[in-house]
Amino acid sequence: MSLADESDKFKFDKIYMVCSVVAAVAIYFLLQTTVGVGSKRKTPIIAGIVAGTLSLLFPCLVILKFFSASKDGLLPFKSKDEARVESFLQKNGKLHPKRYTYADVKRMTKSFAVKLGEGAFGAVYRGNLHDGRQVAVKMLKDTKGDAEEFMNEVASISRTSHVNVVTLLGFCLQGSKRALIYEYMPNGSLERYVFNSNMNSGNSLSWEKLFDIAIGMARGLEYLHRGCNTRIVHFDIKPHNIILDQDFCSKISDFGLAKLCLNKETAISIAGARGTIGYIAPEVYSKQFGIISSKSDVHSYGMMVLEMVGARDRNTSGNSESSSQYFPRWTI
Repeated sequence: MSLADESDKFKFDKIYMVCSVVAAVAIYFLLQTTVGVGSKRKTPIIAGIVAGTLSLLFPCLVILKFFSASKDGLLPFKSKDEARVESFLQKNGKLHPKRYTYADVKRMTKSFAVKLGEGAFGAVYRGNLHDGRQVAVKMLKDTKGDAEEFMNEVASISRTSHVNVVTLLGFCLQGSKRALIYEYMPNGSLERYVFNSNMNSGNSLSWEKLFDIAIGMARGLEYLHRGCNTRIVHFDIKPHNIILDQDFCSKISDFGLAKLCLNKETAISIAGARGTIGYIAPEVYSKQFGIISSKSDVHSYGMMVLEMVGARDRNTSGNSESSSQYFPRWTI
């Protein structure tokens, strides 16, 4: 992603430079023809040619510069999505963490040199803050749903403070460039440790460690559902979104699909199903199974625990849309 951005910017700058040189050379040679005999008669013609050349080249230069600026998020006006995000951030000014520029993000990741992973919403890179702390930088993809995803994540995590919930240290919003900066978790996600195919590898964990991880996840969910001033339902609890620090303390991450709820609310209204195949609760998949509530996260948590103890294989197909893939009948 970053290499493509750098390549596009280089192309824009190169074309812009070439057009500028061509315009300058054309003007120079055209003016030279006015020197000598009959130059006075040629002057009006030459002036017209110069004016015509400039009238063609100038709009081209402006357009090229416009595209170059849009790639870097430097345009003076904002899209509707960006305006919505800016309005949201202003209303929640005291809640959201430090804001960084895109140049800051490139600097802290050394131009996105170390890629930690990639998900549906973007790639994650390793970086360092100016004080030396290691961070994980999540660069969101430039897609239509990014504004809602971005606001959900900033709003949700900014309201939390718990040992089993990941800490959001900062964010970037500059044009189409959006990044979320988290504390760095050296042991990665739970996904690499829980599945049967990995049990004989060096990634296997002891039963005591798996038990501690499961307890940590439960405490994190209990905090989100009951401990926050604004209740948060995650809607995408799965091993990939549980990250582990240096001591294998589990932390809930990735709040892109989260829903902020009033504490008095029991039923939750959402537009369409949300979650991941194999973990999504039946009532989230179809209203015929009951009302949607914080218990939907508990269902996803239960599916993860079954995987951790080896009672459930990871054999769901990402291409399947059948209800049996969304939730096994024996879990209902």
